[in-house]
Amino acid sequence: MNTRAFTLALIISAFAMMMVYTYIEDQQSAIIKQYGKKITVVVAKVNIKELELIDDSKISVKTIPQSFAAPGHFKEMQLLENTIATTPILKGEQITKPRITFPGQKTGLARQVSMGKRAIAITITEKQAVSKLIKPGDRVDILAAIDYSSGHKELQKTMTILQDILVLSTGMNMTNSIPLIGIKTPRVIRKMNLSTYNQYNTVTLELDPYQVQKVVFLLTFSGIPPYLSLRNSSDNQIIRIKSTRLFDLLGDDGPEAKAFFSEQNKVKGGR
Repeated sequence: MNTRAFTLALIISAFAMMMVYTYIEDQQSAIIKQYGKKITVVVAKVNIKELELIDDSKISVKTIPQSFAAPGHFKEMQLLENTIATTPILKGEQITKPRITFPGQKTGLARQVSMGKRAIAITITEKQAVSKLIKPGDRVDILAAIDYSSGHKELQKTMTILQDILVLSTGMNMTNSIPLIGIKTPRVIRKMNLSTYNQYNTVTLELDPYQVQKVVFLLTFSGIPPYLSLRNSSDNQIIRIKSTRLFDLLGDDGPEAKAFFSEQNKVKGGR
């Protein structure tokens, strides 16, 4: 073995490695000088909806050059504990301070009521609310039994008074559920199931002001609780629905019933 040649090869190799290392260091220095040192930022791991609770199933930490960091970025996931997105955040976007908030009066139900609309709650039972299978975000029709005749069955009717009404909440479970103010959670962000309130006795509906008056009148003076019928969420068609009376239920026997009530009224009128 030629020792001199081997030694020379080692020297050349070491020199080449030193040159490569020096080149890499120079390139890194140039990149750092241009873009800044690498830092960690918190980014969305999935698409996050407006008013959605942020937990560790939806975010991750990413390393990027400092100049690529957005103003108001977060460096650690723990800093986002129990926060809520104020705007939609797309997968891969950095989480920044202007786009999150903590639960408070601006993240409650009032924020979810559309401009020009009002929220009103009605008391319901399983029979009135489709076995309480109605959930926030569903759309319903409101049916009412009307009796303005002091018990005259031929004049009683059932009618659909409102159609395609948005359900804002069932009990305390809202369309965009958020944690209640004052609830303490561990320092580590955990995935939370916000559908806590599966038992409810009230349903809150979004109506325009005149519709609110109709419902209040019905609840105050009717004495007969309204019914909610569930519709397909994509079905927004408002159709003309005539009221239903006793004669409609009787079908072919309707004329006979009409004649009977007519005779009864003549007898009463002749007294």
